[in-house]
Amino acid sequence: MTIRRNVRAVLLDGDHLVFLRRGWPGGPSYYETVGGGVEPEDASLEAALRREVMEEIGATIGPVTEILTLTDPGEKVTVVRHYYLAQVLDTDPDLRNGPEMRDPDIGTFSPVRIPLDTSAVAALGLQPPQLTDYLHKHVTSWRT
Repeated sequence: MTIRRNVRAVLLDGDHLVFLRRGWPGGPSYYETVGGGVEPEDASLEAALRREVMEEIGATIGPVTEILTLTDPGEKVTVVRHYYLAQVLDTDPDLRNGPEMRDPDIGTFSPVRIPLDTSAVAALGLQPPQLTDYLHKHVTSWRT
């Protein structure tokens, strides 16, 4: 059985959370956490997370804390998703450089900021449900 690891970031930016709005031409948009697959050249899960955050939104982040780990067993591939909480330190959209930025067939990736509020989180329709549940329980405690 192959295990594929994925890292995802729940990003705090002041009194906001940062997510990605994704979409394809002619299709509906949806929201997700910043992140992606761990590459062989990544020294650690944290290194993969920092690379993904830079690639997708052009941001550097502070210390990270793993908040949730979910495993999706499959017949041939098991996907383990590691969710981390991190503070955005700075952002420069010109530094976005992932393959998503170069291939229009992958769709669009736009960073969005939402208030630290349970109703704002609920309106995004984030998946998986375990992440939404975690955010609903903790989001108001992250206000500065």
